[in-house]
Amino acid sequence: MLRTRVIPCLLLKDRGLVKTVKFKDPTYLGDPINIVKIFNDKEVDELVFLDITATVENRRPPFDLLSKITSECFMPLGYGGGVRHLEDIRKLLNLGVEKVAVNSYAVENPLFIKAAADQAGSQSIVASIDVKVNRLGEYEVYTHSGQKATGLHPVKLAMEMEEQGAGELLLNSIDRDGTMQGYDLELIRQVSRAVTIPVVASGGAATIQHLAEVVKQGGASAAAAGSMFVFQGPRRAVLISYPSSQELRAVYGE
Repeated sequence: MLRTRVIPCLLLKDRGLVKTVKFKDPTYLGDPINIVKIFNDKEVDELVFLDITATVENRRPPFDLLSKITSECFMPLGYGGGVRHLEDIRKLLNLGVEKVAVNSYAVENPLFIKAAADQAGSQSIVASIDVKVNRLGEYEVYTHSGQKATGLHPVKLAMEMEEQGAGELLLNSIDRDGTMQGYDLELIRQVSRAVTIPVVASGGAATIQHLAEVVKQGGASAAAAGSMFVFQGPRRAVLISYPSSQELRAVYGE
């Protein structure tokens, strides 16, 4: 079995799946249930679903939809979006979600991560960190789907999330999201070197070589991608794909 995880990261909006570019201009992909079934057939390592409007709209996770998704999903599933209550985490785990990602509320209330890890175990709690380069040319954490600047450096936040008990980090580059220009290796290196917990890198992948680079050169523990797995060709036609285990073993040397 491949040791390095390669994870499709899927975005929920209005109960459908979309893909963004730099967290903007969502393109509709289709029904999440149908796309999950395709990934089942492709024997994907795991899936991550992020509801990109839950926090902005001040609503809780779409539990009814997630119940349908988990009943069809044959691989480990992570979810993030609108999680602000311990009861949300309990409910998500009871539905079959294996990992719960907390983003905006983790910045507002870091102690929530500790409470969540104490309740569910660190292995179930992911701190999701969205980063872009600010006007000063420095990395800065943004929340609320990239709309709200925090003044925080991602390394500082990552270290705090690990200290509070997060078992994993999902590190998203807003500047690279959907561009298919490769990961921000410098960002990933900085964060990966600062923590001991796994870092899942997301934002910019277009080729299987990018998936290898982010682990071998960036120091990430796992590679997540969106556009690479849902678009085909220069016109970005919707086509769900995933590398074969042989292709992944070849680039990772496993």
